[in-house]
Amino acid sequence: MKKIFYLLFALAATTLQAQTVNGPAARKLQMAEFAITNLYVDEVDENKLVEAAIIEMLEKLDPHSTYSDAEEVKKMNEPLQGNFEGIGVQFQMVEDTLFIVQPVSNGPSEKVGILAGDRIIAVNDTTIAGVKMSQEEIMSRLRGPKGTKVELTIVRRGVSEPLRFTVKRDNIPIFSLDASYLIEPRIGYIRINRFGATTAEEFSTAMKALQKKGMKDLIIDLQGNGGGYLNAAIDIVNEFLQQKELIVYTEGRASKRSDFLAKGDGKFKDGRLIVLVDEYSASASEIVAGAIQDWDRGAIVGRRSFGKGLVQRPIDLPDGSMIRLTIARYYTPSGRSIQKPYESSALATDSLRNEENNSLRYRRELLERYNRGELIHADSIHFADSLITYTLKSGRVVYGGGGIMPDVFVPIDTTLYTNYHRNLVAKGVILKVTTQYIDHNRNQLLATYRKFETFDEKFEVDESLLARMRELAGEEGIEFNEEQYQTSLPLIKTQLKALIARDLWDITEYFQVINTTNQSVLRALEIIRSPEYEELLK
Repeated sequence: MKKIFYLLFALAATTLQAQTVNGPAARKLQMAEFAITNLYVDEVDENKLVEAAIIEMLEKLDPHSTYSDAEEVKKMNEPLQGNFEGIGVQFQMVEDTLFIVQPVSNGPSEKVGILAGDRIIAVNDTTIAGVKMSQEEIMSRLRGPKGTKVELTIVRRGVSEPLRFTVKRDNIPIFSLDASYLIEPRIGYIRINRFGATTAEEFSTAMKALQKKGMKDLIIDLQGNGGGYLNAAIDIVNEFLQQKELIVYTEGRASKRSDFLAKGDGKFKDGRLIVLVDEYSASASEIVAGAIQDWDRGAIVGRRSFGKGLVQRPIDLPDGSMIRLTIARYYTPSGRSIQKPYESSALATDSLRNEENNSLRYRRELLERYNRGELIHADSIHFADSLITYTLKSGRVVYGGGGIMPDVFVPIDTTLYTNYHRNLVAKGVILKVTTQYIDHNRNQLLATYRKFETFDEKFEVDESLLARMRELAGEEGIEFNEEQYQTSLPLIKTQLKALIARDLWDITEYFQVINTTNQSVLRALEIIRSPEYEELLK
């Protein structure tokens, strides 16, 4: 009884002390946490209790105010920071074995003689092949601090005994540009997969290289790009706008308006420009698309973007965890809010409004777009007159209220997709058959096609490769359907060829092949090389 009295006295004293610096709500929270930790009938984990409270509070705000523990923070930051520490290989798991697609150029694995096609079967004498070890656990064994060493046991085709290599870990670059090439003699193509710390530098380097090859016009592909650093987006837009033209501004209840302006030193302020977006293009991607559209600097092609226009401030916590708290909204130069509605009262359908979980409701909105036909028919998209704004030079009508609506709508192409093809992809059959094919034919392919251009022109997926794919599909329990197979066959052949190109060369060559079936890319090419481009921007 005396112990409880002292605890209650301490609780009261703590509350009294907190009263001088906090409001009643903070005192209430502190008092509840103290009471549960010290008086609850069973032992409690105070850290987990606090984490749960933080998560629950953030869920009451908006879908982008989030909590991440220390490990999640590290994983989240790596792709944006532009590097991680490891052995430097591109790999995929094939039948419980780590198959090396390509060693990173001039990386630690390449330096010691590890080759594309090698299989890692053990790390520091711990077997990782054929033991059902998770990919995450394998990654944790391969990664480590720069300068540390790891022993790898490797099986190589044509070598009877396993090989052992000692690899000294190093910083491994993570590139944010997937592809950069001349898609036609005067037309450049650059695909950005995220906006990270090195994106602006990568983009500038790629653009200069394309200009040296004769590029006059440019297509920027932001399809599927979920965003990243604001500064990276600003630096990209700066390449295209005139001095002091507004790129984006932010504003919030406790955050004064901040304007971000072009410096005027961009290297591509005159050529034709098209930006590709889709329903997964978000945040920094929408800042780029919105600024280009508002200044009539180029045409936006594709489908309405995601609509993520909330600014998060990272708040580091003592244990390495982090709160990302929304403090403001992004606005395009014409004053459009990029953020789509997330309050239940503002969501489009009764089925979404009735969802209990606000975060789930928000994420299901993309599914609702599909169900409404928005991804297939442009006339399924309706904006209120109150959302109309005008571009800053031509005075064209554009819409606010969530996401960037493209100038030219390109529907999702569903003509080649079937259940048979979806099962091939979902069960990894296309990847697996490509890996097997490369494993058996790499040297012959490289001898036959010394340059990608020759491969692109002359290589065709033959019936033997397709037969092996159908055989593997049967082993995976995928029932063959002749009609669906014939419908998807052009897409299957293109994907197989693109993956073979990636394994022989790199990701740029993959996109050079796969873009031949990308309807948004093909539509952008039609526009950029015709008078339609000028008509769109009038």
